[in-house]
Amino acid sequence: MKDSAKIDSIFSASRIIPVITIDAINDAIPMAEALVSGGLRVLEITLRTSCALQAIEEIAARVPDAIVGAGTIITKQDLDNVTNAGAVFAISPGATEALYDAAEDASIPFLPGISTASELMRGIERGYERFKFFPAEAAGGSPLLKSLAGPFSQAKFCPTGGITVANARDYLALPNVMGVGGSWMLPASSIKARDWGRLHELATQASHIHT
Repeated sequence: MKDSAKIDSIFSASRIIPVITIDAINDAIPMAEALVSGGLRVLEITLRTSCALQAIEEIAARVPDAIVGAGTIITKQDLDNVTNAGAVFAISPGATEALYDAAEDASIPFLPGISTASELMRGIERGYERFKFFPAEAAGGSPLLKSLAGPFSQAKFCPTGGITVANARDYLALPNVMGVGGSWMLPASSIKARDWGRLHELATQASHIHT
């Protein structure tokens, strides 16, 4: 099915995906290096700030062990922009018909977002079997994903939204969860202080979460 093998390959490198919002471009490289050196190679840079595209470009060029992707993909233009910036995968919080159409011609794998069975069914109709589940905790959490496994055994998910060090293991224990996205390893206080050692420590702890 569409992009499944490519997405599975990405998640095989790390089942914990830091969801990163970069406010200052000078933080991009040291932040990425701290996460990658801690064992979290797959990075989702959200398109929530003005420097996000530049951050993707710089990390892709200067942190060779990072697998750099983009989150908060909402439009075709977003998809084009992150591809041109050097992202190797794209993740959306939801999925419109226009975005599915745009992804048909994309050169990088696309992970559409869903939060209901009906949205999941539409994604499957469009040829997908790998999805972002968002907002995970608010939409029903691990009990909902467990329930979806019955009628949709072919689908696998990356839940994001409310994932913490306390509940990540519960999600990862589900057979239909390929990985989780979260930002608990990126405390705002540490970023403000530019305490990259603390981020490295938290990334190392996260990389050792097992089911």
